Amino acid sequence: MSAPLRVGVIGTGALGYHHLRHLRSLEGATVSAFYEADATRASKVSEELGVRSAGSLDALLDDVDAVSIAVPTPAHHAVAKAALARGKHVLIEKPITTTLAEADELLALAATNGSLVQIGHIERFNRAIRAAWPYVDTPLFIESERLAPFNPRGSDVAVVLDLMIHDIDLVLTLTHARVTEVRAAGVGILTPSVDIADARVAFANGAIANITASRISRDRTRKLRLFQRNGYLTLDLAAGNGELFRLRDDVNLAALAMQAQPDVAAFVERIPLEAPEGDALRLELESFVTAVRGGAPVPVTGADGREALAVALQIVADIERSRAVMTAARTPSA
Repeated sequence: MSAPLRVGVIGTGALGYHHLRHLRSLEGATVSAFYEADATRASKVSEELGVRSAGSLDALLDDVDAVSIAVPTPAHHAVAKAALARGKHVLIEKPITTTLAEADELLALAATNGSLVQIGHIERFNRAIRAAWPYVDTPLFIESERLAPFNPRGSDVAVVLDLMIHDIDLVLTLTHARVTEVRAAGVGILTPSVDIADARVAFANGAIANITASRISRDRTRKLRLFQRNGYLTLDLAAGNGELFRLRDDVNLAALAMQAQPDVAAFVERIPLEAPEGDALRLELESFVTAVRGGAPVPVTGADGREALAVALQIVADIERSRAVMTAARTPSA
């Protein structure tokens, strides 16, 4: 594609606003308009960002080649279906949909109409993840911790689909292995759904991942630890940095064993992990524009999004099973 990609944004809430803000200045793209169902919000966004607000979803789809969809999760399917039915390329914020049946319908429609589907698993573009990739070598054990203060945005679904799905996608990407078992527990504190969840995911290659997510924490934490045969990686996704610790090539373990308290630095090499600066959302949007224009493959495919959703729903199902068992145990027998 030689002409600039005509792109629009659907949904300009807290996240969609920034989709629109970045897209205005991306090379190879031109923003035709955006669509926001809330007329007051649409007017405000149009004035602040200087982008035309389309009067309807159909009106927006008349003027674009591709759209970025940042509506609430329960609306992903309906909005993406409308775009794909008209042959538009779509970037859908995570999770792809709320059910696998919905995801399958979208992917089938995209295949029929020759449309590209990218899913907004933004942590793939995190600076710490980009820095770690050259050193990742078949992790055997992964620990993930994602904690955040409560925010009503996203609370229409369980924390598994709201926050944990970021780390589910990362774990699946890092292990490149089939999930064989899921065990999970969780509770609802501020919503009728699950606000805190912990999952243990086992893989066919023997790897294990422990994933924790909470949306009622006092502080924000986004950390990932990878243990593999060639070392240990610790990543701070919030800060965008990390370190690799690995055994030195020249270490003499027999000699170290003779020392009462060996200096760790004598046998462990510490490597700071670095990657170029870059706003993760902007990088994600750039990758979408590049893929649609034929410059590179889609980095996070619809199939990737479906796989993450499938594991997330397994986790939700196991949490509901464990909650039912706990409820039954607390219920006095007649």
